[in-house]
Amino acid sequence: MFPEKNYLCPEITTIRQHTEMKVKIVNKSAYPSPAYATGMSAGMDLKANIQEEMILAPLGRSLVPTGLYIALPEGYEAQVRPRSGLAAKHGITVLNSPGTIDADYRGEIKVILVNLSDTPFTINPGERIAQLVIARHEHVEWDEVECIDSTARGEGGFGSTGR
Repeated sequence: MFPEKNYLCPEITTIRQHTEMKVKIVNKSAYPSPAYATGMSAGMDLKANIQEEMILAPLGRSLVPTGLYIALPEGYEAQVRPRSGLAAKHGITVLNSPGTIDADYRGEIKVILVNLSDTPFTINPGERIAQLVIARHEHVEWDEVECIDSTARGEGGFGSTGR
């Protein structure tokens, strides 16, 4: 094994500069609304809004309710992403990752979880099951042409630039 290296400089302080965006939320769950765990977190944890535990069988999938309803501003989406701890420790991930919640969707946020392990996984009420990231996006207009410019990469894809 390699010796552990201390690469953090305690004397350096990072100052976060950000703007706050207000998003309307209706929280019908038994839990507090999602919040950032740290000042520089990109995602907020979503919790399972269930009355009793759910068993997710190996290779099984389930739609897990959160009890949350949001109204995003135009030009934004909410992305439902896996939690790294659930994926690394238990093989639990979000099946359609990232799941997109459009600005005009007004239904309950639900998470499609899948168990990629070989053992059943228990989802408990209030368990953190996914992350929610709010992101800006653009709409495009297609400019239909007869050809597009060439690049050094060309048509190379699916591992063509390395491993």
